[in-house]
Amino acid sequence: MKRLFAAALAAVSIIGLAGCAPSDTDGDFVVYVGRSETMIQPLIDQYVAETGVEVQVRYAGSAELAAQILEEGDNSPADVFMAQDAGALGAVSKAGYLRELDADLLNLIAPEYRAADGTWMGVSGRVRVFNYNPEKVLELPSSVLDLAGPEWKGRVGIAPTNSSFQAFVTALRLVEGDDVALAWLEAMKENGVIYEKNSAILEAVESGQVDVGLINHYYWYARGNEVGFENLNSEIAAFESQDVGNLRNVAGVGILSEDSRAKAFVQFLLSETAQQYFVTETSEYPLIEGLDPLPGLTPLDQIPAPEFDLNDLEALEETLQLIRAAGLI
Repeated sequence: MKRLFAAALAAVSIIGLAGCAPSDTDGDFVVYVGRSETMIQPLIDQYVAETGVEVQVRYAGSAELAAQILEEGDNSPADVFMAQDAGALGAVSKAGYLRELDADLLNLIAPEYRAADGTWMGVSGRVRVFNYNPEKVLELPSSVLDLAGPEWKGRVGIAPTNSSFQAFVTALRLVEGDDVALAWLEAMKENGVIYEKNSAILEAVESGQVDVGLINHYYWYARGNEVGFENLNSEIAAFESQDVGNLRNVAGVGILSEDSRAKAFVQFLLSETAQQYFVTETSEYPLIEGLDPLPGLTPLDQIPAPEFDLNDLEALEETLQLIRAAGLI
């Protein structure tokens, strides 16, 4: 199992967004955001300041907002859906509510980080990692499936209602099959300690409430940047190569309306300004060419993740049924 270490973050200046806001639209411009407000609102504030476009934002979990859009249907007030993972976007796209993005947007990132039908695209990258207390865990598990063993009872922090966890379970289903996924989830009913968010899991590992947790990489890096990596009580690691526990995913965006402000907003998210924000402020991977991730981060295309098509993460409802069957939600 490969241990991952952080380096000091470099200060990087933000380059302003070129161009101006569209002026041919009326009414509210509404964005549904399935990410943490503390992470995303500063970026939206910057967009408002630079363009003059007022943005009405609704924050909630990505799965919750996807379900809301499906319920609202064509009457949804949302112009843009910004989600924590590809699965939530895929579920909305599958229902026919996302519009195909223009080629000039899609071509800004590699094909593996966008929908095959062009209805959504990633804006930042992330990786699932194993967060652990090195004083409590002397031998690292080779696979995420190993956490189903009885020796991990009451030691594993998980967030079953979080969309990143749900995307991982979808990948687990598709790679290993539903039977293996259900058995692992049932083991997590015994071995897991449930939290609402990745950040809460990290805090629990840091404070000694649990020995290990399954989180996205950037929470650990952001915490290290805040308090100093030398002051962290936990480390992160990757499982063995091709293990589904190393899932590579994206936070992404899709457009639900014909409002031209929606395309301008997506353009902003793929601008150097926003991409550098994801690097320096949220510790995520940039998806456009020409920008580097944080020093010390393994390049996204070198992560020992399984070969996996992010378009397949759209099977969200089946995953939720399995998580419910295991008694985790």
